[in-house]
Amino acid sequence: MVFFVLYEHATGYSLYRCSDVEDIGSLLPQIQEAVNDFAHFTQIVQLEAFSPFKNGANALDNINSISEGVVHDDLKAFLLNNLPHGKKKAKVILGVSDQKLSASIQDVLEVQCQHMGVVTEVMRGIRLYFHRLVKGLTAITASKAQLGLGHSYSRAKVKFNAHRSDNMIIQSISLLDQLDKDINTFSMRAREWYSYHFPELIRIVPDNITYAKVANFIGDRKTFGSKKLEELTELLQDTSKAEAIMEAARVSMGMDISPIDLINIQLFASRVIALSQYRKELSDYLATKMTNVAPNLTTLIGEQVGARLISHAGSLTNLAKCPASTVQILGAEKALFRALKTRSNTPKYGLIFHSSFIGRAGTKNKGRISRFLANKCSIASRIDCFTEFPTTLFGQKLKDQVEERLIFYDSGSIPRKNTVVMKEVITLLKEQRLLALPQGSSSTGTPGTEKKKKKKKRQREEEEEEVVKEIAEVEEDVTTSIKEKKKKKKRKREEEDEEDLTAAPPVDVESKKKKRKSHS
Repeated sequence: MVFFVLYEHATGYSLYRCSDVEDIGSLLPQIQEAVNDFAHFTQIVQLEAFSPFKNGANALDNINSISEGVVHDDLKAFLLNNLPHGKKKAKVILGVSDQKLSASIQDVLEVQCQHMGVVTEVMRGIRLYFHRLVKGLTAITASKAQLGLGHSYSRAKVKFNAHRSDNMIIQSISLLDQLDKDINTFSMRAREWYSYHFPELIRIVPDNITYAKVANFIGDRKTFGSKKLEELTELLQDTSKAEAIMEAARVSMGMDISPIDLINIQLFASRVIALSQYRKELSDYLATKMTNVAPNLTTLIGEQVGARLISHAGSLTNLAKCPASTVQILGAEKALFRALKTRSNTPKYGLIFHSSFIGRAGTKNKGRISRFLANKCSIASRIDCFTEFPTTLFGQKLKDQVEERLIFYDSGSIPRKNTVVMKEVITLLKEQRLLALPQGSSSTGTPGTEKKKKKKKRQREEEEEEVVKEIAEVEEDVTTSIKEKKKKKKRKREEEDEEDLTAAPPVDVESKKKKRKSHS
């Protein structure tokens, strides 16, 4: 038996020949001893052939096939060229590291494969001395090739897409939700903390962020006088509230506060204000990212609802793959499974409930408008995901369709069909592209392209004429065959009538003719 070992590296495929022995299992102790010594290892394992990859893309394609246990065309050609053929093929054993790849090679090339036992030890030695076994290769170049291929393989597996930065949207909306929770918690803590000193302020300023700003500005209520009234009025943008705060500070029933406690309260209030300011900046950032990545979905349903749909689906591509029925109940999975378990009514909406359209619809029409809105969201996400020229025209027209459907539920006026609306968008896009072209140029292009188009048009017309002629010929053949059949039937009837006249009285013949006519 001849024992070969296949080794896949980032630089290419290599084939190694082991010492000729009758029993492969007897190689195991020899190789285990030889792995520690390169000279001893090369006496047992010799490089038979090496085939480098053409480029990085070719390497990635081959490695993807190997990871899935599929024999690539390059690997197949490499093994066919370097393994023995004919009768010698039956005496070959090929060692392969992966079990799936071993089975697929055995099916495709009909070569006996092995992936256990001595193969793992040989692979360990080849991996250790690979840069010394292949001529012109160093340890640095081998490690660089492995690192580059590993990065490209990982990017392909996680479906990294530089053009669609929907991951930034997912992180932004998650952080925005977390900030809302944190700001609410911190604001309540600031209220409780400062209310020991000035409890009446809660009733006058109910807003959390405004309360933190006022508490930070006032500080000790005893030092607050008419000098600070103008600044407080500018802060609140309300004169009556500022006067009410000043009046409440004079007659407040709150307890006194030490300067150290007041400094801590003001520091905490300033942190709450800074968080709220950062929340606004993050919201603006999310709006810009949504208009760049999913402009139609943003125009239709808004930045935050659209971002939540993308985040819940996992990516814009996953959202585009979802049917409208799934988009409708995204975010209501628990309610859906509970309803299926208890055999009750399933939920009508999930995250899209936060859209203004469902809030404007009546109680009877909420389910209907949510289904219609989910349908339009599905269309918008698919356009955003797969279009090469991003535009907001589709989203605007889809939004108009939802508005028309709301009017239809209220007044009964028939809305436009989807095909009509899409045709309008396409005509608008064509007009925009025509306007974007420089002066003197036409939408058809150069004179050479016009000639080609005319030539293609003539060819199409000639082909259509030929098809029409063929159809006419077929029709003529069919009509002639039908006429011939009718003539044959007529002749048969006449012959039968003549036979009846000779054999029976004329009355019976006439009655038969009448029967035939009535039957026909």
